[in-house]
Amino acid sequence: MRVITGTARGRRLKELEGMETRPTTDRVKEGLFSTIQFDIEGRRVLDLFAGTGQLGIEALSRGAAAAVFVDQRRDAVQLIRENLALCDLADRAHVVNGDAMAYLRSGEKFDLVFLDPPYDSGLLEAALERIAMFDICREHGIIVAESAADKALPPLAPPYSIYREYRYGKIKVTVYHRGGNED
Repeated sequence: MRVITGTARGRRLKELEGMETRPTTDRVKEGLFSTIQFDIEGRRVLDLFAGTGQLGIEALSRGAAAAVFVDQRRDAVQLIRENLALCDLADRAHVVNGDAMAYLRSGEKFDLVFLDPPYDSGLLEAALERIAMFDICREHGIIVAESAADKALPPLAPPYSIYREYRYGKIKVTVYHRGGNED
């Protein structure tokens, strides 16, 4: 697992032991970031269910202004901090050891949100619902949700809408956009 491009390009990230964490494959990560490549620089990012932190780290490497990483596992939080230090990106990151659903009530706003919880946990749908309910995205914000390819993700209430879906073998990436004040 490596950082694809940007200031930390080529850096190998540490991974967690065991099967509890399933890092996004390089192929999926490359496709995902090619989709949002012009929507990263200067943005505020949330990597919810962060695991190794690789999605938020990739965004920081590509010029995101700041990133918040949230994971409930202490070993994951420690690994995220190590990976941030390895990539010299810790100064633009905040790592939270806590419950992802509770964090969504924090009132913070983000331009870009990455969601990649365990596939069969039901956490993805719950997180999407709460993101829309608490309206944590800024105008024209983007939510990137990774799921199993056969999983139908729910539409969200306006101003959120599904923009596109991309399939990579057994994995699907669904991109939601938040509208602005287009009236």
